[in-house]
Amino acid sequence: MARIERIRQRLENWALWRSRLDSNSLGYHTVNVLAVDVWGRNSYNGSQIPHVEQEAEETDQAVQAMEQAKAHLYDTVYAYYLQDLGVSSIARTLGKGQSTVHAQLGQADQFIDRWLQEQQRIREEREAMARGREYMRRAGSFTT
Repeated sequence: MARIERIRQRLENWALWRSRLDSNSLGYHTVNVLAVDVWGRNSYNGSQIPHVEQEAEETDQAVQAMEQAKAHLYDTVYAYYLQDLGVSSIARTLGKGQSTVHAQLGQADQFIDRWLQEQQRIREEREAMARGREYMRRAGSFTT
């Protein structure tokens, strides 16, 4: 199954965001020479670190939703992006073929894409309702 490039890139960005977030979770101030270089130029191996944390947080929510709905896809995404395991290592660990791991990454992309589209639909619906309420409030404030 083919990967969705924008979702793949989003997951790469999310993994960088998570690693940065997780490295600060203990509250210890550490300096990693590689990290200083990486964070200083806001990229790593061609992956752009999201400037807007909202994108990374939204991706994190999508991945968490995947954990609840499709745990096997979550496990593959977690191993690939957060544990930085290659496809062959994941296949060995899971006792699956490499083609299965590639297929699961493609399915994970589709899950995340659908989840993001649904969230966008919900946001647009809320905005439309708010505009409608505002219109009705204004229309009701005039007396004839």
